[in-house]
Amino acid sequence: MCTAVTYNTKDHYFGRNLDLEYSYKETVTITPRNYSFKFRKGKEMNNHYALIGMAYVANDYPLYYDAINEKGLGMAGLNFPNNAHYNEIDLEKDNIAPFEFIPWILSQCQNIKEAKDLLNKINIANINFSDELPASPLHWIIADKESSIIVESLKDGLKIYDNPVGVLTNNPTFDRQLFNLNNYMALSTEPPVNNFSSKLNFDIYSRGMGAMGLPGDLSSASRFVKATFTKMNSLSKDSESESISQFFHILTSVEQQRGCVHMKDDEYEITIYSSCCNMDKGLYYYTTYENSQISCVDMHKEDLDSSNLISYELIKGQQIHYQN
Repeated sequence: MCTAVTYNTKDHYFGRNLDLEYSYKETVTITPRNYSFKFRKGKEMNNHYALIGMAYVANDYPLYYDAINEKGLGMAGLNFPNNAHYNEIDLEKDNIAPFEFIPWILSQCQNIKEAKDLLNKINIANINFSDELPASPLHWIIADKESSIIVESLKDGLKIYDNPVGVLTNNPTFDRQLFNLNNYMALSTEPPVNNFSSKLNFDIYSRGMGAMGLPGDLSSASRFVKATFTKMNSLSKDSESESISQFFHILTSVEQQRGCVHMKDDEYEITIYSSCCNMDKGLYYYTTYENSQISCVDMHKEDLDSSNLISYELIKGQQIHYQN
């Protein structure tokens, strides 16, 4: 499962936790402007916006988990089992495979408005990358510097939701996740007020009691509430260091530790990596499960007019600064 978040200070940030029990040896991958994107049922795109994000590169094709483009538009795909539905080919629309969806949008769009124009013509088609890599059940968050939307391909059609909280997790569908926040409107960052009974005296025996009832389990519904509360109440100064530090603290509030979510045999879901993209500057920051030090790749330090993918292996070993 996963959690994606947007966050604004002076600059604009977008990123996610990837929670899985296995890794595909993903890399921070830059797709320059002249890399040839070949779409299974669409036109080949030989010139487009440059992208940076986390991807598994298979047969020289970047299978992006999340990415931003050079114009400041970001997108991430999150697990959506039992709800995602992909369609047969529709000759009246642009037929895009799930693994092509992030490149299709980010290659062509500068902002949410342009993305919505493309979404009006899209059919997310049931096309596998290969026999070994079948289509994953996903839904997507798309964000620019001002707003974000959620895209879900369901049995009853393509749903596009405005996202006022800038958060996405997994199941259930986004409309139900958003409605569920009504159940937590009494939560507060302030000390609680006694609304129980005027005939009783209660002690405020601990800090943070205004948020009692905030979920702490690792289910996707609970992580949505926890991440939204944390993000909506987070305060940060405007420096890059303070901004990205706060962003990673938001993601850490819903990270998954090995041993807490058992999948099968000796497999446990963990937060494989956390990412934070500066959408204004094209910076991709990340941490990994065993390396809490923040690493960064700057897309603008590469030749963005190249035609070849550029990939950086993740620094996974713990980096410790010894002071004596």
